[in-house]
Amino acid sequence: MIRYERFTKRFENVTAVDSLSLDIGRGEIVALLGPNGSGKTTTLKAAAGLLAPTEGSVTINDRLASDPAARRAISYLPQRVSFPDSLTGREVVEFYRRLRGVGSARTEEVLRFASLNGASKRSVGTYSGGMTQRLGLAVAALSQSDVLLLDEPTAALDPDGLCAFYGLAVQIRNERRTVVFTSHHLGDVERLADRFGILVGGKLVALMTAADLAERLGRRAVMEIVTDRETLRVEAPPERRMSILEEIRRTGVEIRSVTTEEVRLESLYRELVS
Repeated sequence: MIRYERFTKRFENVTAVDSLSLDIGRGEIVALLGPNGSGKTTTLKAAAGLLAPTEGSVTINDRLASDPAARRAISYLPQRVSFPDSLTGREVVEFYRRLRGVGSARTEEVLRFASLNGASKRSVGTYSGGMTQRLGLAVAALSQSDVLLLDEPTAALDPDGLCAFYGLAVQIRNERRTVVFTSHHLGDVERLADRFGILVGGKLVALMTAADLAERLGRRAVMEIVTDRETLRVEAPPERRMSILEEIRRTGVEIRSVTTEEVRLESLYRELVS
């Protein structure tokens, strides 16, 4: 579906992305994480055909990302979305619907999905930041493209917008389409992503599946065991927890309480980017 082969992008003497190789399949939701300036936006723009590689290649369905046929297969939502203030939300959606050659029924569908029905007749200039971002998601969802490329889609979203985004992502996965999104909100990644990659300084430093993540975090979990003699804190991966408790009981100690502290993605992320 999407293939980066030794993709490198330089801007004069700055290397934004350095020799990235990554395959993203049909029906996957893939999240790209990393600090500011790590190359996430450059990576998305290359797949959208908006930036030419300095070295290597980026392909969509085996076509170069710059090929018009490849670009028709994607929808791209930039990090900072804006629309003419004088147009209404409905007029914005209608403009892009006609541009993409989509049936008229999609206008109502995407306005409803983005929870903009009641605001669709208002000018965009009256919209809050969250409403404008929801309008951007509605436009991105219009064409039901094979691939959605979303740059920080949840950055300015209100609760209604978050619900709409989560629903859109799950719907696309169920339809065997593909989502690649960037985010600083690690909760989005844990909730949605089948795989996630971490970029640091333009390099892919980690690539994990949801199962890999669960296993790695589970192995870092800590049990706090309060006995009649002392309080113990021990590393306790899921498969060892019962045996740890049995070993303590065999010493004749009374266990009074047990709590487990699960490690979150945030701590692993900080470790990988440091």
